Amino acid sequence: MAFMAVLESDLRALSSEARRRYPAVKDAAEHAILKLRSLSSPNEIAQNDDILRIFLMACDVKSVKLSVIGLSCLQKLISHDAVAPSALKEILSTLKDHAEMADESVQLKTLQTILIIFQSHLQPETEENMAQVLGICLRLLESSRSFDSVRNTAAATFRQAVALVFDNVVVAESLPSGKIGSASLISRASSVTDNVTHSFNQLMSADPISGGPTLREGLSKSGKLGLRLLEDLTALAAGGSAIWLRLHSLQRTFALDILEFILSNYVSVFRTLVSYEQVLRHQICSLLMTSLRTNVELEGEAGEPTFRRLVLRSVAHVIRLYSSSLVTESEVFLNMLVKVTGLDLPLWHRILVLEILRGFCVEARTLRQLFQNFDMDPRNTNVVENMVRALARVVSTIQLVPDSSEESLAAVAGMFSSKAKGIEWSMDNDASNAAAVLVASEAHAITLAVEGLLGVVFTVATLTDEAVDAGELESPKYEAEQPVECTGQTALICISMVNSTWLTILDALSLILTRSQGEAIILEILKGYQAFTQACGVLHAVEPLNSFLASLCKFTINIPTEGEKRSALLSPASKKTESLLDQRDNIVLTPKNVQALRTLFNVAHRLHNVLGPSWVLVLETLAALDRAIHSPHASTQEVSTIVSRVTRETSGQYSDFHILSSLNSQLFESSALMHVPAVKSLLSALSQLSSQCIYGNPQSLGQQIGNVAFSVERMTSILVNNLHRVEPIWDPIVCHLLELADCSNPQLRNLALDALDQSICAVLGSDQFQGISTSTYQFSDFQVAKESEVGSFECAVLSPLVVLYTSNKNFDVRLGSLKILLHVLERHGEKLYCSWPSILQMLRSVADASEKDLIPLGFQSIRIIMNDGLSAIPVECLDVCIEVTGAYGAQKTEINISLTAIGLLWTATDFIAKGLINRPVQEDTGLPENEIESGVEPIIVQKNNNETSEAGFSTHVTDGVSDQIPLRNVADHNKLLFSVFSILQKLGADERPEVRNSAIRTLFQTLGSHGQKISKSMWEDCLWIYVFPILDCVSHLASTSSRDEWQGKELGIRGGKTVHMLIHHSRNTAQKQWDETIVLVLAGITRLLRSFFPFLQSLKNFSSGWGLLLEFVKNSILHGSKEVALAAIGCLQTTVSSHCPKGNLEASYVKSMLDVYELVLQTSPNYKSNSADKVKQEILHGLGDLYIQAQSMFDTDMYLRLLTILHLTIRNSKSSGDFESELGNVPPVQRTILKIIPLLRPTDLLPSMWSPLLQELLFYLTGYGAPEDKRNNEVDRKKNETEPNGDIINDMGITSCDDMKTCGWSHLFEEKLVPIIVELYLDAPPNERSNISPEIIQGLGRCMNTRRDNPKGSLWRVAVECFNHVIVDDVSRVVLDFKTDLHSYKLARGHLWKEVADAYEIFLVGSCGRALSSDASTVDELKADELIEMTVLNVLGDNVLKGQIDAPMEILQRLVTTLDRCASRTGSLPLESVGLMPPHCSRFSLSCLQMIFSLCSFTSTDSCYPTRSEVSKVSIVILMRRCEIILNQFLTDENVLGEHPLPSARIEETVCVLQELARLVIHSDTAGCLLLPPYLKEVQGKNEHRSHAHLLVLFPSFCELVVSREARVRELVQVLLRLISSELGLQRLT
Repeated sequence: MAFMAVLESDLRALSSEARRRYPAVKDAAEHAILKLRSLSSPNEIAQNDDILRIFLMACDVKSVKLSVIGLSCLQKLISHDAVAPSALKEILSTLKDHAEMADESVQLKTLQTILIIFQSHLQPETEENMAQVLGICLRLLESSRSFDSVRNTAAATFRQAVALVFDNVVVAESLPSGKIGSASLISRASSVTDNVTHSFNQLMSADPISGGPTLREGLSKSGKLGLRLLEDLTALAAGGSAIWLRLHSLQRTFALDILEFILSNYVSVFRTLVSYEQVLRHQICSLLMTSLRTNVELEGEAGEPTFRRLVLRSVAHVIRLYSSSLVTESEVFLNMLVKVTGLDLPLWHRILVLEILRGFCVEARTLRQLFQNFDMDPRNTNVVENMVRALARVVSTIQLVPDSSEESLAAVAGMFSSKAKGIEWSMDNDASNAAAVLVASEAHAITLAVEGLLGVVFTVATLTDEAVDAGELESPKYEAEQPVECTGQTALICISMVNSTWLTILDALSLILTRSQGEAIILEILKGYQAFTQACGVLHAVEPLNSFLASLCKFTINIPTEGEKRSALLSPASKKTESLLDQRDNIVLTPKNVQALRTLFNVAHRLHNVLGPSWVLVLETLAALDRAIHSPHASTQEVSTIVSRVTRETSGQYSDFHILSSLNSQLFESSALMHVPAVKSLLSALSQLSSQCIYGNPQSLGQQIGNVAFSVERMTSILVNNLHRVEPIWDPIVCHLLELADCSNPQLRNLALDALDQSICAVLGSDQFQGISTSTYQFSDFQVAKESEVGSFECAVLSPLVVLYTSNKNFDVRLGSLKILLHVLERHGEKLYCSWPSILQMLRSVADASEKDLIPLGFQSIRIIMNDGLSAIPVECLDVCIEVTGAYGAQKTEINISLTAIGLLWTATDFIAKGLINRPVQEDTGLPENEIESGVEPIIVQKNNNETSEAGFSTHVTDGVSDQIPLRNVADHNKLLFSVFSILQKLGADERPEVRNSAIRTLFQTLGSHGQKISKSMWEDCLWIYVFPILDCVSHLASTSSRDEWQGKELGIRGGKTVHMLIHHSRNTAQKQWDETIVLVLAGITRLLRSFFPFLQSLKNFSSGWGLLLEFVKNSILHGSKEVALAAIGCLQTTVSSHCPKGNLEASYVKSMLDVYELVLQTSPNYKSNSADKVKQEILHGLGDLYIQAQSMFDTDMYLRLLTILHLTIRNSKSSGDFESELGNVPPVQRTILKIIPLLRPTDLLPSMWSPLLQELLFYLTGYGAPEDKRNNEVDRKKNETEPNGDIINDMGITSCDDMKTCGWSHLFEEKLVPIIVELYLDAPPNERSNISPEIIQGLGRCMNTRRDNPKGSLWRVAVECFNHVIVDDVSRVVLDFKTDLHSYKLARGHLWKEVADAYEIFLVGSCGRALSSDASTVDELKADELIEMTVLNVLGDNVLKGQIDAPMEILQRLVTTLDRCASRTGSLPLESVGLMPPHCSRFSLSCLQMIFSLCSFTSTDSCYPTRSEVSKVSIVILMRRCEIILNQFLTDENVLGEHPLPSARIEETVCVLQELARLVIHSDTAGCLLLPPYLKEVQGKNEHRSHAHLLVLFPSFCELVVSREARVRELVQVLLRLISSELGLQRLT
């Protein structure tokens, strides 16, 4: 094992060291090595002493090296229990010898070995061995030859040996092993509070010792050893000799130090063993008393500070630990210590004593024991009271030497600051400067005294807390109506200690706090203030409590006196700007003030339940603080100059203000934790403070308002934080606020109003106040709810507002009460129930008074109620609420309020409608009642045609209404609705246009929005009580209104003239304003008709109402303004468009509307203005809509009446649009007519009306004229188509010729009308179209012929385009339509083709291809006209003549002849005129000639049908004649001119003819029409179907042209001659 190896190594080292000089030792070592190898454990080594002997032998040679090795090995053997106890005596002898050696290392090894012996199983148990071991240590300690290290080690070894000895005593005597003596060694670097807490905890843990076993006499062997040692140490400390230890003398300081160690650490030994207690009482106490005496001169060691400190510490241990058994001795010691503080002794001596007294004060358990044993025992001296007085005297010394007191105070502050930082101060810190040492020593003494006093304070606080924890005192946190009488031991001790010390402590602490400026000392003293004050409060010690509070308040705020203010103002250093400041309190808060305030807050928080009347002291201080916080002249000490409020709030140096302000608020917020009586006491104190400021001693205005504001704000804060128990504290708060609201100062009144606002809103907004309306229970009767506890309190909360408004004479107070009411309704209106009658009565009085500044506020409250609070109002108050709203609508002060009030009535109807049962559904549809009540459905009306229509309309919902709960079933909804309607009807006759318009609009909107929820009987009442009467009312008021122009509001004066605001001309008279009202009435009725007309028809006497409405509409159109007339027409139009498509409008209503339109249009020619035109346009639109929507109900009679109305409108529209026509625009009425005409096309039910419609429209085209008999026949035919009931068609349905001859319509109108006619014509049924086709072609032809008179006009162009369209469409339909009556069909078609031929002949021959005499046209215009001509030509040739038409032969002859006449224009001109012909004319002539060639030609792809062949036969004859004329004319002209060239037109015409002849191939049938000899016809007959026979007819002319001078002519003639040869079958011979 390792131990054996180490021993073997030591033996080898020993052998090596003794090899030369000590061979015996060497041999013994080697022998021991061999012996050691045979051993295996320390136990075997202990049984075999050979190993021990070799080491003792090495020590005996007295060689330093060998001794060191030997002692080291002995230590190892002893540590491992490898030595037998029997060898102890021999080892001690060896150690004694080595102690006498002069070598330092040997002596140190010796002391180490002794200590190891004490810690091992070899510890001496006999007195001889123990005395020998301890004696070795003491001799080394006292030897003058010992080194310092040896002496120090010897002292430490002796101390440890003593400790081990007494530890054995504790174990042997079975005593508790706790050591509590260290409590006296608490560091002075810690704070007093920490010291008290630490000592209290330590002594609490040691408490079982004080209650340990009683004294006993017997001692064990170890106890006797300890007793012998204690006696010798006491003798040595007294300067005598130790008999047992055989020591003549020892340093008394060392001996006393050992005694102090024993006394402090082995308390149980002295408290339990009689022998030890006797030694303590008779020997140690005598020693200490002798050493403590100061009346004799102390010499030598006894006079040294170290010895005195040890003596005092020992005395302190005796008092602290053994005063209960050593009562007399402790009393003597304490009196001696107290006496020393007043003697003229060295300062260090007094400081030592003060340290001891401080220690007693900061140890709560010790101080309690002393006070209980001495002060509370009449037989003993009041040692604690004397101690406190002694410490207070030391503190008061700062007043005795004023010169040095400041330095001492600064030093005291520095010491507290060092302790706060954990640095322990010592008197030896700076010994070089005697004066500084003196000041520091004095400061040290004062510091100790202050700490001692604070220790007493904190001890009282600690013991008070202990009494509270033990249940002897009632904690201020718990509620108790009456304070409990103190009966517990700890509580009685605390009360006695307070009564005996508070005045002394207060004087001393207030003195040092007044003079001190250091932060640490101030903080520590204020902690003492706080602790003692709180203890007094808990103990109900009223006088000490008030005294400490008053003293504490003095240190909170420094308010300058009047003299200081005057001196500051008169100071020459004051700046001019500072002199201009208000002479207010320039408060500077020092750190001391701040800490004092914090302390005050802590005290108030702790004792809020027990302060009672003492609150006044606290509140006065807090009010001053509040003024300082909110004062612009207050600052902290760090910022001494007066700075602006903004700068101060943004500076970090003013964090104290924010902290104090927060603490100030938190104090009153914590009132929620106070008892109710305590809260009442606090409120009473606040009221007292406020009342003193108002009625008490005169104060500055700022201070007065500041104190009142403070009181009011804190009352409010208390209320807010005690909402869970607000009932008992509500009345005191409200009474004081009402008192303030009645004072003369307006600022104070405003404070009271603001506080009342906050208070009421806070109560109503609390979770505890749910109100009746939101509670889980409901009262069956409103009066019962009002008389309930909740209802009574609600009325009490709101009653101050009514009191303020009705009884206070100050206007600002009445205004403020309305503002408060507004806030209450905004935030908590849904919680109110019982107070609504008083609220509504208050608001009604505001409306009736009509005060300009009060009306807006009162109305804001009504608006809140109507928008958000209707669901919370009892049903008994709803009608009153509506009436009050109507009162605000009728007031004349603010028009905007009236308008908004009307909107609120709409809101009310929305709310009321939610509670209505949908009775119209039940009545009309027969739905079960349970289904009706389950929800609100739209009205469903069943019509005769089995169609249903839904009279639904989007319901207007204002903000806040959609979330409100519908009315309870007990409400009379009909009555409420009629109440609203009645108010709106009255407002509808208001003289103010805005108000009446808004009322009327709202009335009809509410009816439209909620009509589906109103019953049939209620609808009848609404119509005959509100709707129809309002027509008569507004008509009468409008007719009697003034027509005088108004002047706008006067704005000022400029240039000596009054300037007025401009008013629009449409609203500058009263009558024009009433026009707007009429428009709104019509719009409202329109909405009702659109939404509910099917339902309204079923009402009784609705037809009478409809008649009244139509009469009103007719009068509005005829006699009203433009906007009124348009609104009236729109009323009818909307009704038609809404219900005709659904079949909800009966024919009688449609006819009545036609009657109105016809009557109006018959009268309208008397009006020639723009507004009349606009009205006509609207009527026309109405007619169009009426026909479109109700066309299924139109019969022949109604349709002819519609045409009559259209005729009247067109006839009257000409003169009104003359100006527009002159500008090149279609007049507005005519434009509207053109838009409406396409809508009037007859339906499939009225096919016979196509001809009248188209004839009516054709009458308006240019040059229309018809035979009178045709007119009469048309009228007779229409009469035969009358209805079976005998209704006669209006004669005005057809336009007379006389009318049309005098109309003279503009071409602009005709240009727009022609395409419409053609479109209608093409849409007509084939039968009807065939009847009217000739008139259509004739009318278009007349329009086409206007080209001759107006070639630049657009009418002929439009007519040509439409004509082409009709020709093409009609030709394409000839084959498709099957005609049953062939004769009639042929007659109609013959008439049609005659008109077509006439149109072509007149237009082509008269206009096309001619140079019309007009203004010069541009090239583009000429090209466009030429394109039109060519289009006409192409349609004639390609679509007519080449098409499969049914035209008679004479018509074909006329059409081809027309083409020939157009083609002959160039050839028919004389030679001198041909060159003057315009190019387009010659081109058109050639085109017509080419078209004839095309008609004659035949190709294999051409269809062969009769019409085509007939056209070819007719055309070939005319063509040959025309070609011969042209060729002969060319030969004639060429001969006439001789060598002169021919005109180009002539040459081009001839060349064109020759070219076309060469290309022309005709059919054999066509060739049969040529005038050829029979033999040539036989030759032609041999050809199949194609031939050039036409060339044979012109062969003579070709023969003459072969000599022409024109080369192109000759070449073409050669080509033609070859074709003739080929046609005849002639060939060349070679």
